Parts: sequence; structure tokens; C-alpha cells
Amino acid sequence: MDASHNVSRDKQPTFAELFTPKLITVLREGYGAAQLKADAIAGLTVAIVALPLSMAIAIASGVSPDRGLFTAIVGGFIVSALGGSRFQIGGPAGAFIVLVAATVAREGVEGLILATMMSGVILVAIGYLRLGTYIKFIPYPVTVGFTAGIAVIIFASQLSEMFGLTLAGKEPGALLPKLTALAEAAATVNPAAVAVAALTIGTILVLKRWRPHWPGMLIAVAAASLAATLLALPVETIGTRFGGIPRSLPWPALPGFTIDKAVAVLPDAVAFALLGAIETLLSAVVADGMTGRRHRSNCELVAQGFANIGSALFGGICATGTIARTATNVRAGAHGPVSGMLHSAFLLAFMLVASPLASYIPLAALAGVLAVVAWNMVEKQAFATLIRSSRGDALVLLVTFLLVVFRDLTEGIVVGFLLGSVLFIDRMAKSVAVETDQPLVPEDVADDTNGSRHAYEARDAGDADTVIYRISGAFFFGAASTVGAVLDRIADQRRNFILDCAQVPFLDSTAANVIEGAARKAERAGVRFFITGASPQTRRMLITHGVKQPHVIYAATVRDALDLLAEERATYPEAAR
Repeated sequence: MDASHNVSRDKQPTFAELFTPKLITVLREGYGAAQLKADAIAGLTVAIVALPLSMAIAIASGVSPDRGLFTAIVGGFIVSALGGSRFQIGGPAGAFIVLVAATVAREGVEGLILATMMSGVILVAIGYLRLGTYIKFIPYPVTVGFTAGIAVIIFASQLSEMFGLTLAGKEPGALLPKLTALAEAAATVNPAAVAVAALTIGTILVLKRWRPHWPGMLIAVAAASLAATLLALPVETIGTRFGGIPRSLPWPALPGFTIDKAVAVLPDAVAFALLGAIETLLSAVVADGMTGRRHRSNCELVAQGFANIGSALFGGICATGTIARTATNVRAGAHGPVSGMLHSAFLLAFMLVASPLASYIPLAALAGVLAVVAWNMVEKQAFATLIRSSRGDALVLLVTFLLVVFRDLTEGIVVGFLLGSVLFIDRMAKSVAVETDQPLVPEDVADDTNGSRHAYEARDAGDADTVIYRISGAFFFGAASTVGAVLDRIADQRRNFILDCAQVPFLDSTAANVIEGAARKAERAGVRFFITGASPQTRRMLITHGVKQPHVIYAATVRDALDLLAEERATYPEAAR
């Protein structure tokens, strides 16, 4: 058997392979009491996390907290039932706070619900047109930059609640005017609100450090609510501002529709759809990296589309895949999509049984929860790595980040993508070497200067314990998803994996991040990972992104890697068994 493979496109998958929900796949594999128990425990764990978070995100988005719960219940159920990921958890996401709040301020709640439904239709169309693959072309520095920018905006939006400020007028949406207005209201600081926010943040951090498996956010919100009630602290609560939350779901209803209204909210719907697609696929990729599974991207987008349509029918806001809750689902031992469906059922049970308790939750406590969420959203290590990796990546990262913070989220993504593309073209142009006095079709020359050739050795291709992949051409953000899909199969190999980069003239940060993820997966699976033929520039980029010894072994050529394996077998024959 030939152990050498070239990275290439697989044959075209069928419609059923692309759009069969993972729920069907899991049920076909066999589903019994043990799997149901695992999913029930994971679903309850995620629901405990989602409960305060869904309400906090809704309030920060400029709507009532019940709309966040409607989104998590209806949207989350549909995402899990129809999605292309085994572990995806859907619901309201912090990334949407900026866009949703702006839409509410401009078009009202009815306009927001119409935009949410329209974004769902757009996502369904994107999925069925199989355009999900193209969304993966966004460069890694852009995703890190806009995520960090969103985190800054979310944190800034919670300052007034955390400090209990009373503003003279409506709080501005833009960052600099917002900070100015908050500074002018500094004399109205409410010490009780500051204490509640500090208690919430401190409890979350302490529990994360000492009891990481406990539901820190829920415990923190419960403790803050209890303290505020028993001590009669003068702080605003969900009850005082919103009158509590209902004890049931509303009847489904279509949003008000007119041509003029649809045209007015169309830009918002497109922004919701694009950001939702990006967030959803990023979350699915995170779940894949944690579990070794592969999601169906277009099926996932179709499910997200129907989830947004369903959420809008029940008065909810935008639903998307949520990275933190999805990761919690995986760590809690979920078996498949049933856990996400049960998470929605548990949230519905809370509304039916315990909704009066929500009236006692201080808004400062929910602001503290979002402050922690904002801090966790920032990929701090990735941000620092990209700043160091190259001037081009640092430029794309910082431009995206600054535009998101000070201008507009969509503008930041578009400009970052275009800038990344221009820099890629520039890098590719510089990677071309022009040789003079060479024929257009060079003659066949011997491998060695003395005219001899290396004899073909069957062991190069017949080693059942070793697989060799060769990448030819530029490995950049446009090819990352294709190559990443192949590298994800490393965990299926038995012992040794060799990635030959001798014919890679250029490798960017997105590609380096893909290889870093593959190296971590190989290490968890007990697979030895060799990288051969990497140029000094390629090797420097990989090392900057953490692809270094002992996680991987670098060799000059494939031959050198095979010789090293052969020497080890000869020296330690028992290790080769």
C-alpha cells in the first residue's frame, strides 16, 4: 500500500451527504439509555450556563431579557435538530450585541425581528447554494481582530450598569461618545451596583480557578441576587426595569412586513447573516478540534437559517452557534445533538417553573457576567502571536480591530479581508524567483551532480505505520479549509505522519494555525508528526504559531524523516510493535 498522498480535492459529495442533519447520523449509529444519560447531563450543564447569559445578552442588545430566552429555546432547539455539527449549541451570542442594539435603536424591535427573519432566509439560501465553504476564506487575523473588537465594545456597553450610572440622555452607541457620556456621569456612581458587579465577577473568577466544573456564572448571579435582596441594596433588577419575564413562550407570529420596512432593514439582515455564518462555522470548527469530528458546513448554515426564522416567529433575536456554550457541551460529555435539544427543553422548564425568581436578578450582576464574557472572547495569545508573526498579519489584525471598535463591524471585516487579500498577492509576487538564461522547458537533469539517481525503495511507500502528505503551492487562508479537512484525518493514522512542505513557497498565519491544530490533534492521538522541507520563512511562521518541538519534529527531507524512523526501529524494535 502506498503511504504517500497528495492533498487534493475529494470527489463531489451528494446532496444527502451535505445536508443530512447530524441528529439523523447519530440515531442511525444506535442510540440508547447510556447516550441519552450523557446528553441529558450535558444539556443540563449547558442550560445552566445559558440561562444568565441569554438574558444578559438580550438586555445588552437593547431588548427585554425574555427575548434572549426565546432565542435560546427555539433557535437552540432547531440548531441542534437540523444542524451539521454533533455538538453545536445555538442561541443569542455576544458578537451580535453591537449589531442588534444598533438595529433596535434605528428600526425598533419590530424591525429587528423582521431583519432576523430575513437573515434566516439568507442563511438558508447560502447553505443550499453551497456557499458555506467560501465563508471559511476569511483570514485568521481578521477573525481574531473582529472578535477582540467586539469584546471591547461589549465591555464598554456594560460600564453604565456595572457602576450604576445615571446618564443625562440616551447612551451613545459609538465608543468615544459613549466614554465621554459615561465620564460626565461619573458623579452618579452607585456603590451598591459596583459591589454587586464586583461580587459577580469575583465569584466567577474564583470558581473558575478552584472549581472549574461548577456553573460559575449561575452561582455568581444567584449569590448577587440573594445579597441584593437580603440587604435591600438600591440597585436596578430585571423586575424593576422589565417587570420580570413571562412564564411561557408566546404564540408564533409573523413580524410586520412592508416593502419599505424590508428595504430599510435589508443591510442589517445581510450583516446578521454574514456574522452569524462566520460565528457558526468558527464554533463548529472549535468543536471539531476538541472532538476529532467533522461538521457539515452548508447543513449547519441551513439549520442556522431556520433557527433564525423560528426565533423571529417567537419574538426572539438572532441565533447562532456559540463557542463557549458549545465547548461546555463537549466538556460535559455530550454524545450528540440531543444534548442541545435538551438544553432548550431545560431552559423552557425554567421559564415555566422559576421565572418569578428572575425578577430579583440585579442588572449589575448580568453586566458583570458580560464583562467576564468579553474578557474571555479576546484570543489574547493569538493576538500577541499575530502581532509578532509578520508585519502584514499585524497590520490586518490591527486595522480590523480598530475599525470594529471605532467605526463599524461589517466595515472592519470587509476591509480586513480585502487588506489580507492584497497582502497575500504582494507576498506571492515576492515569492516568485526569476531565473535568467533558462529555457522555457528545462531539460531533465540527474538528481546528483555525478549523474546518478537514487534507487526507488519500496519502504518509502510500503510502511503501513507511516503516512506522507505533500502540499504543493501556496498554503494560505483560501486553501486552509481544504487542506485542514485532510489534515484532520491524522487521528485515523496509526503511528507516524509526515507533512512535506518542500513545495510550499508561501504559508500565512491562517495556514500555520491549521497546522498547529493538526499537530495538537496528532499529539493527543499519539501520532508522531514530522514536517519536512520547510523553508526558513515557513519554519519561522510555524514556530511563531506554536508548531515546534516536542509537538513536531522538523527534518530537511522526507528521506531524512524515514531514515530517523528506521534507525529508531533498529535501536528500539519493541517500540515499533
